[in-house]
Amino acid sequence: MPDTRIMPAEWSQDVASVLMAYPHENTDWAYMIDEARSCFNEIIKCIVEQAGLTVVIATPDSQATRKLIPDLPKNKVFFVDVPTDDTWARDFGPITIEENGYKKFIDFQFNGWGLKFASANDNLINLRAKESGAYSLTLENQRSFTLEGGSIESDGLGTILTTSECLLSPNRNGGKTREEIEESLKHILGAKRILWLNHGYLAGDDTDSHIDTLARFANENTILYVKSYIERDQHNEELEEMECELRNFRTADGQPYNLIGLPLPDPIYDENGERLPATYANFLITPKTILLPVYNQALNDQLAIQMMKIAFPDHEIIGIDCNALIRQHGSLHCVTMQMHAGATAIC
Repeated sequence: MPDTRIMPAEWSQDVASVLMAYPHENTDWAYMIDEARSCFNEIIKCIVEQAGLTVVIATPDSQATRKLIPDLPKNKVFFVDVPTDDTWARDFGPITIEENGYKKFIDFQFNGWGLKFASANDNLINLRAKESGAYSLTLENQRSFTLEGGSIESDGLGTILTTSECLLSPNRNGGKTREEIEESLKHILGAKRILWLNHGYLAGDDTDSHIDTLARFANENTILYVKSYIERDQHNEELEEMECELRNFRTADGQPYNLIGLPLPDPIYDENGERLPATYANFLITPKTILLPVYNQALNDQLAIQMMKIAFPDHEIIGIDCNALIRQHGSLHCVTMQMHAGATAIC
């Protein structure tokens, strides 16, 4: 691929829309469908009203879904009628790259986080959306490679941050070596260098340690990451090892990163006593706002908000209660995928 190919950073100012997939009765949300839809509706409202972006919603039935979103803003929500298995748009949605000054979508293989969950419909959402005319950008077929959007972070300058636990999973790309994975990321995304985290995890996470649950770029030289301030928490050793790795990373020009340690939320458990993977690292960056998942933990929520204000001084920080989302082991970033101006038929 030409050297001009690059994966834009999430904070790119020409983001115009966000892809989501709405919960329906045939998803794993069925047993708590009203709670899930209430959370999705709040996210949609914030994307439209606070962030000023358009929402593109994948749904099997747009007419029925339209009735479930109260006060639907006219001309700001666009529906794509496609079958869906679930709602994790970050992982099956198209990944944007820029080449020779033009944006295009990359369509990777999505196999349910290493064959853990049904994914036949979600794996085809991008292709079907393109065929329906919903996507305006070229859709480049890279479906011989399995990759989820939540597994990679880009600084917009050629650096990709990821985890070895996820990208080296044998159920994703057949046991390819680290070197082979790096070559694919360089070839497809225009990456110039890969920063690998070999430590860090969240109990209850089904993704094999997606980077967007653990560490995120705030800008080219700042990384926000999950840090346990809890005495004797099960995550402490791994998160401390991850922090050491982050301290040893350098920017492309050889400088250490500015590191901001987001608090690990106090433990939250499901009805079976399983710990859920709550994290403040799963935020969405838009040109005007940061949509931050919060968990009704006054001290931790406020601390996370204050840290986000330090990292993003020009953005409004908006907390959205995501206790419903973590019941299915994901959070706010996981259900959204940003798309740039001209990416869809309406924006």
